[in-house]
Parts: sequence; C-alpha cells; structure tokens
Amino acid sequence: MIKRMSQKLFLAMSIPVSFSLPAWAASGGDRPAWLPEFLSHASTNVAFAALLVFLFIVWRLGGFKAITSALDNRAKTIETQLNEARDLREAAAKLLAETEREQRQAQKEIDAILSKAKQDSEAMIKEARINLQNRMDRREALAEARIRQAELDAAQDVRRAAAEMALKASKAILVNKADKAYFETAFEDVEKILN
Repeated sequence: MIKRMSQKLFLAMSIPVSFSLPAWAASGGDRPAWLPEFLSHASTNVAFAALLVFLFIVWRLGGFKAITSALDNRAKTIETQLNEARDLREAAAKLLAETEREQRQAQKEIDAILSKAKQDSEAMIKEARINLQNRMDRREALAEARIRQAELDAAQDVRRAAAEMALKASKAILVNKADKAYFETAFEDVEKILN
C-alpha cells in the first residue's frame, strides 16, 4: 500500500514539473535552484516528459507487474533449480559414501576370504605332510616287520635244516656205523648251513 502511494505521489509531482519546465525554459527566466542543469533545456524537458508518460502508460497497463512477476518467476525457477542441484549433490554425496562403504566392506570380506583360504591351504599342506609321514612310517615299520619275520623264518629254516641234517647224520651213524670221517663231514655240512 505504501508503495502504491509513493508511486502516485511521484507521478503527481513529476507531471506538473515536467510540463512547467518547458514554460520556464521558453520564458528565458532563471531556472530554479532545485532544478538540475540538464533539465533546463527544452529538448531534454520534452524527452523527460515523454519518458514519464511512457512509464505511466506502462504502469497503468501492468507492465511493471508483468516484469516483476516474470523476474520473480525466474528467481523462483532459479531457486528451485538450485535446490534441486543441492538435493542432487547431497544424494550423489550419500551415494558416493555408500559406495565407498560397500567397497570397504567388500575389501574386508575379500581379505577375510583370502586369509581363510591361506589358513586352510596351510592346514591342508600340514595335514598332507603328516599323512605322508605317517604312511612312510607305517610302510617303514611294515618293511622292518617283514624283514624281522624273514630273518626269523630264515633262522627257523636254518635250525630245521640243521636238525634234519643232525638227524640224518645220527641215523647214518647209527645205521651205517660209519666212521668218524663221515661224522665230521656231516658236522661241517651243518656248520655251513648255519653260517
């Protein structure tokens, strides 16, 4: 309301002044002290009056309202675009932060998987070495047992052969009543078998 009153007051004061200025200029009188130098020329006064009339017509037709509303609409559009850009920037920042967090989480999971795989492979290698060593020990023990058994079997075979030879020699001695040379030959044969 105050704005409207100030516009009306401005027009009410400027219109009489603009029309009286050419009269002062034509009379050849001194210009008033409050009047600027450039307004004391007749052509300037006419141009100024025409400008005031033009501005008045524009004002009455609502031109200023149209200009101010267009500027206000443009300002609102720019403000809306700025808000949208701010929202998009915030959303992009959130998305970036989320992506970085997911990337860090994925890296942690990858590191954990690799660490677990390394531990598992080391455990499998250790277990394989232990199993291989156990198999080698069992085979070695089995081989040693077979060797001992073979030695025992061989010793038993030698004893059996010696006993048979002794039995044959004693039979031969008893049956043939052989001489002492035959007994010594049989004894040497037993010694050969035992060695």
